[in-house]
Amino acid sequence: MPEGDTVWRAAAELHKALGGRLLTRTDLRVPKLATTDLAGRSVLEVVPRGKHLLTRIEGGLTLHSHLRMDGAWRVYAAGERWRGGPDHQIRAVLATAERTAVGYRLPVLELLRTADEENAVGHLGPDLLGPDWDADEALRRLLAAPDRALGEALLDQRNLAGIGNVFKCELCFLLRASPWLPVGALPRPERAVSLAKRLLEANKRRPARTTTPSARPDRRLWVYGRADRPCMRCGTSVRVADQGPAPQARVTYWCPHCQPEPVIEAGS
Repeated sequence: MPEGDTVWRAAAELHKALGGRLLTRTDLRVPKLATTDLAGRSVLEVVPRGKHLLTRIEGGLTLHSHLRMDGAWRVYAAGERWRGGPDHQIRAVLATAERTAVGYRLPVLELLRTADEENAVGHLGPDLLGPDWDADEALRRLLAAPDRALGEALLDQRNLAGIGNVFKCELCFLLRASPWLPVGALPRPERAVSLAKRLLEANKRRPARTTTPSARPDRRLWVYGRADRPCMRCGTSVRVADQGPAPQARVTYWCPHCQPEPVIEAGS
């Protein structure tokens, strides 16, 4: 599932393959861009912004893409067979003489003026893996709605950019806090920000996301994907439920012993 760490690695791979090189062929398979041809322009750089990818191209253009749940970019050598999915799932092809980058199942693909990138990503909070990371601003945004459930606040990209559903569940577990705890009731909320930063930094170069000390493939995550299995800390069965309003509700995993439900006082 693409989250900030996955997008950071994708940007690094795309920049290595395309950065500073001339595009020899482009094919953007969305109706609005079907006739757009970027061949003959150089790719200046590919940078991540939260869970967004910005491919900056000579002439003041930026190709903006977002992976959401199952989008992906794959890089192939010239002449190599593409294996990322069937042709009907391809949304973008960016080719140089040596490499071809193919975007599969991209739910967002648009061409912007580089000067207008803020129209696409300006709403985002501080980027956990960005050069302009600001922990104080991230904490301020996180606490701006103190009655909001912690899990929902962590997922809101306007607070911290880069956290997805896996990291949300794992962060709540490591904080020993229910995902439904009001964020304003979280003891030492600055720990949520610093721990999020550490987790994403630790995982940005890992092909297999890991939040536990274990190297075993089935024990890399504390609670995510472990419904009805014993908690690795206390042995209680991990629970699962949807969190948030439909249709944006996200499946959420937690240990009811390590992360007790918040107490709602009468009349509150």
